[in-house]
Amino acid sequence: MSERRVVVTGIGALTPIGKTAPEFWNGLVSGKSGARTIEHFDTTDFPTKFAAQLDNYDESEYFDRKEARRMDKVCQYALIAAEEALEDSALNLDEIDKDRVAVIAGTGIGGMVTFYEQSVEFYEHGPRGVSPFFIPMLIPDMVPGQISIKWGFKGPNFCAVSACATGSHNIGLAYDSIRHEQCEIAVSGGSEAPVSQIGVAGFNSMRAMSTRNDSPETASRPFDKNRDGFVLGEGAGMLILEEYEHAKARGARIYAEIVGYGFSADAHHITAPDPDGEGVQLALNRALDAAGITPEDVDHVNMHGTSTPLGDIAETNSLKKVFGDHAYNINFNSTKSMTGHTLGAAGAIESLATLLAIYHGTIPPTINFETADPDCDLNYTFNEAEVRDVDYALNNAFGFGGHNTTVVFKKFQE
Repeated sequence: MSERRVVVTGIGALTPIGKTAPEFWNGLVSGKSGARTIEHFDTTDFPTKFAAQLDNYDESEYFDRKEARRMDKVCQYALIAAEEALEDSALNLDEIDKDRVAVIAGTGIGGMVTFYEQSVEFYEHGPRGVSPFFIPMLIPDMVPGQISIKWGFKGPNFCAVSACATGSHNIGLAYDSIRHEQCEIAVSGGSEAPVSQIGVAGFNSMRAMSTRNDSPETASRPFDKNRDGFVLGEGAGMLILEEYEHAKARGARIYAEIVGYGFSADAHHITAPDPDGEGVQLALNRALDAAGITPEDVDHVNMHGTSTPLGDIAETNSLKKVFGDHAYNINFNSTKSMTGHTLGAAGAIESLATLLAIYHGTIPPTINFETADPDCDLNYTFNEAEVRDVDYALNNAFGFGGHNTTVVFKKFQE
């Protein structure tokens, strides 16, 4: 294994609580909820009538009409976040070797809005009604494809697709690509645009989402006894990963260092978590081993924490088994309480929250907590942000199919 270090030098975010990374961070520390009633389609027959949506998103602010018509929102969101991350990194795109820039980013579902709209066109007008851009707008790998096309990056270019673990899997693979000298720089993260008729109907049919229609802003309440399901979210998070010496040579600002990850499978069920949590424990232990640290070194964990009755308990139990008594010295949180569950973007958006917690020395809260659940008894950071020096922090992300990821971030030191 190469000894090359990997650091984060740029970040971009487009989320329900902030349209840029600084706005996102401000939303996190202030405990802002991004959930609101859905207004862009009729929800009369839907059990859930709200989602964590991008506030007043207008594609014309970012793209001309021709560009927008040829890209699903999942690619639009990714490009917006990637552009911010590149600008934030202060990379000189005219001087870097673009053959050595990877784009490893993805989406858990792909162009869901496009799929729904084109299905309607097919039903109403037959085969000739289907757009020639239907397939390119639909497929998940167009997220890294569009990014590489826009900026001419010719390094490794692909996406891992693993449902709600997608963002984290891509960050881990980008980290490996730099470590193994396949590139010097990587644009990595995740994007998702699932707030559509078919998306909401599908998750409602699974009975996975909250139906707290009378109070959308308080519906996502991880670890609260009265939680009743997740809140669907949308958006994108992108990171610029860079080989340390490359970043140092150009005097780059460094947010944090990535020092390892752990991947595993539950091998249990297509949607339900393994109640014994063996797969999650494997991911956590592999991440700690890869980073060369002990459980006692960890200060903060941004949990998957979806606000589902079974999921929050299963993850809590897994963390207690891995960290033992030290678990009660760690600040745990779930930023999904504010952003909702952004599916394939979650691992990336929450990685941003994790590394920013290190950078700013502040743990964002888990909002909407009211009633304690005796089965969820860790040191969760409830309702208000907490100032704390963080040396090592983990981000957990799990996906349907039993996909588990843990990424380890470290406070940067020369």
